[in-house]
Amino acid sequence: MKSSLLVAVTAFAAALLAGCSGGGSTSSLPAASAPIAPLSAARATGIAPRFGQLPPPGAYHAVCAAPTIGYASCHALLRDNVTSSSTNPAGYHPADLQSAYNLTTASANDGAGQTVGIVDAYNDPNAASDLATYRSTFGLPACTTSTGCLRIVNQNGGTSLPRNNGGWAQEISLDLDMVSAICPNCHILLVEASSASLTNLGTAVNTAAQLGATEISNSYGGGESSSDTSYDTSYYDHPGIAITASAGDGGYGVEYPAASQYVTAVGGTTLDRNTSVARGWSETVWSTSSTEGTGSGCSKYDPQPSWQSATATVANNPGVCTMRVVGDVSSDADPNTGVSVYDSYAYRGQSGWLVFGGTSVSSPTIASVYALAGNASSVTAGSYPYSHTASLYDVTVGSNGSCGGTYLCTAEVGYDGPTGNGTPDGIGAF
Repeated sequence: MKSSLLVAVTAFAAALLAGCSGGGSTSSLPAASAPIAPLSAARATGIAPRFGQLPPPGAYHAVCAAPTIGYASCHALLRDNVTSSSTNPAGYHPADLQSAYNLTTASANDGAGQTVGIVDAYNDPNAASDLATYRSTFGLPACTTSTGCLRIVNQNGGTSLPRNNGGWAQEISLDLDMVSAICPNCHILLVEASSASLTNLGTAVNTAAQLGATEISNSYGGGESSSDTSYDTSYYDHPGIAITASAGDGGYGVEYPAASQYVTAVGGTTLDRNTSVARGWSETVWSTSSTEGTGSGCSKYDPQPSWQSATATVANNPGVCTMRVVGDVSSDADPNTGVSVYDSYAYRGQSGWLVFGGTSVSSPTIASVYALAGNASSVTAGSYPYSHTASLYDVTVGSNGSCGGTYLCTAEVGYDGPTGNGTPDGIGAF
């Protein structure tokens, strides 16, 4: 039986290799050391899953509309016109992200007993079935509502879900898939707010905390306002829970709730495979243009927490920013080094296997690294990475806008605004 299965897998691999020998970029692919097979079959036969293949750089668009005052927009960016395969989807796979951030062992063994809360607006009617497709494709353990691994509730914890929304449904699929990619042993709690107002989203954060989430990811943001410090205490101050928030996708500038002193503000990088360095990967600040890239900067309203003001970069530049600096840490967010996501709820003509970027990738990624570490009960807001920088990859190249050359928009050795203290090198900084 085993030999027959191996023959079948090998035959499929040969056919797939023949079909893939033509066009398409292969710069992100490692040398194949085993037959290529559908990823779920590969896991079943003990063949290591194949790394993902990036499509050539190209256009992308935001899936959520720009927010009005008092509202937020999701931070998912969808690559346009990308042809993908159901057996080897375009974009980075779980194996890529785990490799890039030194998480392969932790992702395989850790996370049991942790529940990552995902807060989004509106409803994705296919969330559970799409998650099942993603996880089975990549050989990850099932996570279903019937087993209690996946739970979906409204902003008050009930089962009457809000109306469907195609853009936010894509955001939801992205968030659920990133938790699965980084922490496949975690439970997932999806809390769907009635709308994208900051009050409804904040209420959903409170519900996630009340229902036992150990980490909560918020892949959305809106403009700062004088209400932010009130929102801080009403919605985001949950000691013992690691709360992450996307820094934004509009380049240099600050959004809320990333500016909250009670969250880990997560910026974005461009993540490239690089065989010339020991890590096998390299990262720079994600910046496509002056208005497209990771957010960062100095908050207008939120005070600077003590753990940030003590950072050497901030302390040695006393006149640059006396308020909260965004961000704290970072990870891949560039749509041109985007991730594979499965979403079957068609929106604007796109569904199935898609490639996403944006800091909506990095927020659930970092929340899930917190979950792997299992340390949230002793974490104070976003402070932990500041005292554990040895377990972070320092990003020292790139800028996301114009800030007079200061650390608020320019990468440098040590702390900087666009990438914070760096990206995960294992779980030690979380």
